[in-house]
Amino acid sequence: MKPTLTTLLIAATTSFACAAETDKTLVAWVTLANKKVTAGSLLTVQRGPQFDGIVYAERSAEKWMAGSDLFVRTLKDQSAVPLETAEPGTRLQIAIVYQDDKVTLYRNGEVYSSHEATNVDLLRHDDNVAVFGLRHVGGNGSIAGAIDDARIYAQALSADELKSLKPNQPSTIKPYAWWDFEGDKAVDRAGRFPHNRLGGNAKVAGGKLVLAEHAVLIAARSQAAAVASVEDAQQKFPRPYEPHTPTLPSPIPETWLTYHLAHPGPDKAIPGDPNCAIYHKGRYHLFYIYQSFGHSFAHVSSTDMVHWKWHTTTLTPPKTGHGMFSGTAFRTKDGKVAIIYHGQGSGRNQIAFALDDNLDKWSKPIPVEPKTAAGKPPEMRHWDPDCWLRDGTYYSIAGGANPTLSKSTDLKSWQFVGELLHPDFGDELGVKRGEDISCANMFPLDEKWMLLCISHGLGCRYYLGDFKDDRYLPRHHAMLNWARWDFFAPESLLTPDGRRVMWAWCTPWINNMQKAGRKQEFEALMNFKIQPGVQALPRELSLTDKGTLRIKPLRELEDLRTDKQQETAITVKSDSSHLLEKITGDTLELEIVFENPMAREFGVNVLCDADGNNGFTIASGKGSKTLTVGYVNPPFELKAGEDLRLRIFIDKSMIEVFANDRQAAVAWHESDPEDLRVRLFSEGGALDVARVTAWKMKSIYGGKVRAEQ
Repeated sequence: MKPTLTTLLIAATTSFACAAETDKTLVAWVTLANKKVTAGSLLTVQRGPQFDGIVYAERSAEKWMAGSDLFVRTLKDQSAVPLETAEPGTRLQIAIVYQDDKVTLYRNGEVYSSHEATNVDLLRHDDNVAVFGLRHVGGNGSIAGAIDDARIYAQALSADELKSLKPNQPSTIKPYAWWDFEGDKAVDRAGRFPHNRLGGNAKVAGGKLVLAEHAVLIAARSQAAAVASVEDAQQKFPRPYEPHTPTLPSPIPETWLTYHLAHPGPDKAIPGDPNCAIYHKGRYHLFYIYQSFGHSFAHVSSTDMVHWKWHTTTLTPPKTGHGMFSGTAFRTKDGKVAIIYHGQGSGRNQIAFALDDNLDKWSKPIPVEPKTAAGKPPEMRHWDPDCWLRDGTYYSIAGGANPTLSKSTDLKSWQFVGELLHPDFGDELGVKRGEDISCANMFPLDEKWMLLCISHGLGCRYYLGDFKDDRYLPRHHAMLNWARWDFFAPESLLTPDGRRVMWAWCTPWINNMQKAGRKQEFEALMNFKIQPGVQALPRELSLTDKGTLRIKPLRELEDLRTDKQQETAITVKSDSSHLLEKITGDTLELEIVFENPMAREFGVNVLCDADGNNGFTIASGKGSKTLTVGYVNPPFELKAGEDLRLRIFIDKSMIEVFANDRQAAVAWHESDPEDLRVRLFSEGGALDVARVTAWKMKSIYGGKVRAEQ
């Protein structure tokens, strides 16, 4: 079998004696040839998905930053970071020092930026690699220029120690790794990484590592790891560019989800955020992030939000000049379709206008450049945006912690308003005012304004409120996610019949950005058992008469039902269980009605073995304040005398549960394909079940999806 980076980077038991486990220094001397080539790294150290690197112009144009996996150790607000002013041909020393919980970037020995971060150990193991050119293995971006010398130190160097370093000369402090690029090969003089591989048009010449767009050097512990890493990297830049349409494989793997929208491949979809959803001229359109020629928007459309067809990808870096990150779709005053999104690598949010009714052709993006009343650029972070019309004025969010608000009458000139959140933001909301607001989606819902969003540390959540003094004042906050990124990066649209329908990216993938919620990492699911870029089943959102959120599965999902089975009037004795006879399967919708349940704990196990064991548990209990859905426990409480009505959607390894139209949860389960049984149970009291109704769910991938013509 052909080796991959995943199979080759195996953890070893030996370690390197560091001054502190997470302390290190990365330093490189570089001469940039083209400052417009962006989002690459002078030097990255990577272990599995974790990496730290000296990155140029990824989040802000012409600025250096400490790159990291999903920006967890990266400075969030880079508005105060100075632009790189050196003329092409000027040699610079750029260094990053990681010490305790602080990251400091130096330019020519002087502090360039500094911020707090929870640093990680990337050196005390034998399965790391060094990357030059790309931000990281599996990433993209480029450096255009020449690196004279690059080093890794297993300790935090001081400013004076950095200034004392000379390129191509040994230092008093022994480096962990050192490349001086003398001769015709990239040799690690410290011997840490004895094997290397050049990719793209990278070369070692004249005592320098010469990099251009799409060039990469990987230094590794083994030649096989170096080769596999470069091959993975080069897949990011297929050349020449050709229009691309995501295509289903044939045959479709049996373990794949069958009625969830998911990326069919090729290429990855991590992240796979849904974006820019809108209804236009008889079709629902949805875009989601996937990695083809960099971060691109895959485009799907549908007449029912259940069965989708893929369009040829046109919102992609070779076309737009930047990567495609989170955004939304909206209508202009004259009824045109427009999208606003973060242009990854451009340092700005961008707006583009549809040029055809299929939403396949788009105008050249224009950056959103707010100005203060004095006509100056404001201090703000350009990040995940949203745009909406209110009282004849366009409003736009720039997301992140303490997101900002701007407004415009023409989508060209933007007036900076200030912080989005009103000063009266209250402690009773139970969330910090400065909590991250990314993947923002603002819209009216009945008599309120709803802000759907995420925090990268918490997952999907929402606010309900209104506008006061041109700022948003939330009156209610609640979560929609209960573990990791099980339910993440929301997006919504308004249907012609007035329903608000939302999606979210769901993944069993684990990284260090989220710390809570579940212990199991479901690595086997990510290893080709399921598709990447899975979207949650569409949910209909509305408010009850009391102003609380009502959550229902999309009603069009009922068109997938077939082979109805039902068992009624079931009594489960105390401390016993009942194995259903007629209802089995792993692609089901179940509707279960528990009548005024009074047992201490009761519920259903799905995906059980033949004896009703080893299943996935969905449970509640008398007086319980939560609903158990496998490993998560979202808040849920039955009223006195209230029945519990569960709608459970089982799609192989993915399970979605809706309870009494007021709570919902997504979870994962790594089951045996032969585990198909359903078992009711009750402990501490008898249980009456009015009915259990089941439908087999038809696949939405019954045939190959045709490319949109």
